[in-house]
Amino acid sequence: MFVVPTLLPLDTAVDLALLALVAVLLLLSSLSFAFVIHLCLKSRSAPHLGNFNSLWTVRLLLISSTTLWALVELLRVPFFRRHYLVPFLPSLTQGQQADLCKFHVVLSLGLCEPVFLLTVLFLVNISIKKKDPCRLWALAFVFGACLPLLLLQIVFVFFEPIDLLLPEVFGRSSYISKDESGNDTVLCTYPLMSIIVFGAFGVTFSLCFLLSCWKVMSLVINKGLRTRIYVLASAVLVSLPLEILLLGVSVMWMPDHAVYKGMVFGAFLCTLACTVAGEGILVIRPIIDALAAGGECCQWSPSQQSLREEDRRPQAEEMGVKV
Repeated sequence: MFVVPTLLPLDTAVDLALLALVAVLLLLSSLSFAFVIHLCLKSRSAPHLGNFNSLWTVRLLLISSTTLWALVELLRVPFFRRHYLVPFLPSLTQGQQADLCKFHVVLSLGLCEPVFLLTVLFLVNISIKKKDPCRLWALAFVFGACLPLLLLQIVFVFFEPIDLLLPEVFGRSSYISKDESGNDTVLCTYPLMSIIVFGAFGVTFSLCFLLSCWKVMSLVINKGLRTRIYVLASAVLVSLPLEILLLGVSVMWMPDHAVYKGMVFGAFLCTLACTVAGEGILVIRPIIDALAAGGECCQWSPSQQSLREEDRRPQAEEMGVKV
């Protein structure tokens, strides 16, 4: 006699799929972090890698924003809160869970994603520069450009200045729903005003990023590097508008509706694709090329190495050391 396994409820299946994808992204971020640290250590004994290692702080910022975004996504997953937060924080009330949802919105749409996107833009712009800028200037550029968006998200989510003027959906960051057993479940949502603010940022960023990619493509002659730029541009310029569109349309349904959950999960997949492409193309692959180019330099004798270094450097950069 065969036993037919019981299918998981849709909510649980979506939550488990999201948790699995977050775990994969965290593993990729750990791998990227290991590559950056390995290049830092390698550059101490191989001076010719010093130029390739000059942007390690910016790449660490890219990895950190991706990691933080993945961890913040866990806050809005009811399965994670129910099985991992509540057992350790049994006094966690519905109001406190609603506050976690507010933190999720602010950190996700106001900090993590903007910092990631601006770091990608910075790395693409700097790839065509002959001289790398000061690391502190790079960090100041990213956080300075992100600060207005973060402040707007904090105002609209925590202070809710428009609740009395506009419908509830414009400021709603959480929703209480009853599960199959009749228990109340706090569902995290995206306020429409937060989506509008992030959408305005996304449109501005997309135009700047498209212009930057066009400049890079006009200078790059290496076929492999052109392919990487095409993939990165496609991942960003398709995923970001699609994420904004899905989040904007999702407000037409209640947060406990299957269509709403599907659209929010689709928006999560868009951001996931963008972060994976960013780490793979801007962190892992350039470091692999830098180490490969450095290894070829090390094969020459000491008397020839200083001469060959300058010849190898442009070739290595064409292979994608910076991009």
